[in-house]
Amino acid sequence: MKKTLIIVGAIGGMLLVGLVIIGLLMAGSYNQLVAQSQNVNKSWAQVQNVYQRRADLIPNLVQTVQGAANFEKSTLVEITDARASVGKIQINNAPSEAGKLAEFEQAQGRLSSALSRLLVVVEKYPDLKANSNFRDLQVQLEGTENRISVERGSFNDAVQSYNTAISSFPAVFYAGMFGFKERPYFAAKAGAEEAPKVQFDFGKPAPAK
Repeated sequence: MKKTLIIVGAIGGMLLVGLVIIGLLMAGSYNQLVAQSQNVNKSWAQVQNVYQRRADLIPNLVQTVQGAANFEKSTLVEITDARASVGKIQINNAPSEAGKLAEFEQAQGRLSSALSRLLVVVEKYPDLKANSNFRDLQVQLEGTENRISVERGSFNDAVQSYNTAISSFPAVFYAGMFGFKERPYFAAKAGAEEAPKVQFDFGKPAPAK
């Protein structure tokens, strides 16, 4: 009887030690997931900051461009409307649904397209291209587009690290129960590795009319 009690006690002690070890592993893993999730949200905030920086440049760009004689108003309307559509999408934390991220990308892509078309139209106006305000805005836009590319890449890296963490042992067994779900990435598109071209050859003579 005494031996049985000793054996039972030993087994119970081993189980208790095992549960403590498992608890410590889970606690450490959980804290890691929290840190990873916060890092994803931090990266998302940076993405929003650089996109907002671009949106903030648009009013000054439009104001400078519309001063040019006979400038195509439809182009200005398009870029103004595209900027407005971007402002309607508010996502505070990194989206957990691919559809939400796609909606964000679609709106930003519309603004990128409108901005690219505006800059192509500007090529017809050598006086505008020589405008110091416009040239300054062009430099700021070029830098912002580069930052957008960098921050999108950083966000994808943060998401990859987070998604790997929730799929690894032991988090894979409980991550979902605590609300840690896989986050979507920015999708790479053809030519996405290069920032949109927003630079001009200001030294090139205007074409003869």
